[in-house]
Amino acid sequence: MATSANPTRADFEAMLNEQLGDAGDDGFEGRVVKGTVTAIENGYAMIDVGLKSEGRIPLKEFARGEDDHGLTVGGEVEVFVDRVENADGEAMLSRDRARREAAWDKLESEFGEGKRVEGRIFGRVKGGFTVDLDGAVAFLPGSQVDIRPVRDVTPLMDMAQPFQILKMDRRRGNIVVSRRAVLEETRAEQRSELIDKLAEGQVIDGVVKNITDYGAFVDLGGIDGLLHVTDMSYKRVNHPSEVVEIGQSVTVQIVRINADTQRISLGMKQLESDPWDGVAAKYPIGAKLSGVVTNITEYGAFVELEAGIEGLVHVSEMSWTKKNVHPGKIVSTSQEVDVLVLEVDSDKRRISLGLKQAQRNPWEEFAEKHPVGSEVEGEVKNATEFGLFIGLDGDVDGMVHMSDIAWGISGEDALALHRKGEQVKAIVLDVDVEKERISLGMKQLEKGAPAAGGAASASGLKRNDVVTVTVLEVRDGGLEVQVGDDGATGFIKRTDLGRDRDEQRPDRFQPGAKVDAMVIGFDRSKKPNFSIKARQIAEEKEAVAQFGSSDSGASLGDILGEALKGKSE
Repeated sequence: MATSANPTRADFEAMLNEQLGDAGDDGFEGRVVKGTVTAIENGYAMIDVGLKSEGRIPLKEFARGEDDHGLTVGGEVEVFVDRVENADGEAMLSRDRARREAAWDKLESEFGEGKRVEGRIFGRVKGGFTVDLDGAVAFLPGSQVDIRPVRDVTPLMDMAQPFQILKMDRRRGNIVVSRRAVLEETRAEQRSELIDKLAEGQVIDGVVKNITDYGAFVDLGGIDGLLHVTDMSYKRVNHPSEVVEIGQSVTVQIVRINADTQRISLGMKQLESDPWDGVAAKYPIGAKLSGVVTNITEYGAFVELEAGIEGLVHVSEMSWTKKNVHPGKIVSTSQEVDVLVLEVDSDKRRISLGLKQAQRNPWEEFAEKHPVGSEVEGEVKNATEFGLFIGLDGDVDGMVHMSDIAWGISGEDALALHRKGEQVKAIVLDVDVEKERISLGMKQLEKGAPAAGGAASASGLKRNDVVTVTVLEVRDGGLEVQVGDDGATGFIKRTDLGRDRDEQRPDRFQPGAKVDAMVIGFDRSKKPNFSIKARQIAEEKEAVAQFGSSDSGASLGDILGEALKGKSE
């Protein structure tokens, strides 16, 4: 029976199987095992791992510095068995693979526990960088280097620093890490500590770290707060760079702290006196002020009355005469203008201003300079189906209705006589300041035409007067007539030619014929309107009043006959 000092072949096989299992030498392959250094020569270390033959590993795989491999003959070292035997009968061993395998075991454990790992950035690849995690190589995407984009990563190269493993696949040999996740977590911890020390309303000093279009980020000592452009000043700020610059020390007030997002809102204007205090008393309604146009929009223009106080001139309050035009065609930014205060709302911090109200109403000015009956001259700005619009002094327009363009022709024919751009003369017939309307007449300048605003009365005509007129023209709609040889001209409508339908025929009159008619009114151009029918009715009433009595026994026909007989005599 064999002793322990002299093991038999069976004992040796049992020991080998205990180490390798039942796989024999093949069980070594793909595993990390301990070996003994048997020799160090010619840049190689000879390692015995208990196989048929020893294996060689380059000393550089053990190097910890130049010529420093840390090996001694007889010492133990862990190596990776890549192949039990190569073509030369040697075992294929690797110290690097052993280190990587050990690193992977450790990384998998740390990844499962969510721990940070230490590594060094040592190279650049497409889309990012390579990181050495104590033997295992990981990929660091460019977006995961820092919280903000980093232009130069050189200062971070070959420096031991913490990383967070995002994902790993040992079978494929893939590891993805993030430096940004570590920084964000650290910053979140710092932010929580700092935020606990801050309070809304607190005044604190900080340094401007970054400027954007909507505000500036201020470093409050390890935590950033946003100073929005609207909280920089009570006056209008077009861009934050007008107020602050990067690196500038500023004193700010903490306006709001969002506990959920840990965002801090800051303000500078809150440390100033509010110019809106007492604004209603300072700017009473109706007050005329001067200001500077600061901004122009489609709906109006903002005018700064003082630093921090702006009012809006709505587009409808910008000009008396320029309607439906963009405000930018009336005023320009930085222009100094006179305005009138129309409304003040202190609660909503709004002031409504009027630009046109600070100027004279052009229709009032026109009425003063050109009373009814005066002659004006202007350019035909537009011809419509109902008349002509004439450009007049003060940038106002007057309208000549087609019936007031010319005598003796239809309105349509009269319109056809004039074109846009033509210079014409006219008489002012009426000025309505409230409705912003000016009525003009051109035919009233013709010889024999009644003067506007009182020509009829100047001729002695008034309503209900009975006069003898001469027929000038016979039309389908009635008669154009004239009082005397050079008196006022007027018109008798077809229905006013007589009481009976047979008498209401214009063709029974001839030009030059004289008839008696009553003045029943005046048209908008003060031209008299006559009526034969009204005269007949009036004469009948007069006859009844004069001859009709209750005891005479005369009939209405007798009374009228008697009256007409007396009139003829």
